[in-house]
Amino acid sequence: QVQLVESGGGLVHPGGSLTLSCVVSGISLNYNAIAWFRQAPGEEREGILCLGNSGGITSYTASVKGRFTISRDIAKNTVYLHMNSLKPEDTAVYYCARRTYLCPSFAQYKAFNSWGQGTQVTVSS
Repeated sequence: QVQLVESGGGLVHPGGSLTLSCVVSGISLNYNAIAWFRQAPGEEREGILCLGNSGGITSYTASVKGRFTISRDIAKNTVYLHMNSLKPEDTAVYYCARRTYLCPSFAQYKAFNSWGQGTQVTVSS
């Protein structure tokens, strides 16, 4: 059974940093793409970054360019979202999601088969 479990969320001051983790089980990162999405209250789910099975990265939003990066540890079956220079508008529930092999060119959340439960990130002074 495929499972994705996010962790690492919390309350952080503007300008601060957080690293989110997505631990996957039941699949291999060698054959699956993992993406990070976020959803703020009253907003649509927004794609952020996707890491394909071969390590290629697809960016879905310009709002995090230069601040967020994605990486993985295949041995730990974990994908990370490194978030720096956080802003209040980054406040949202952050989700990881998987699909086989490649990242889609666009952040089509319906293209992803499995989702984690989400972790809350709040950026506030």
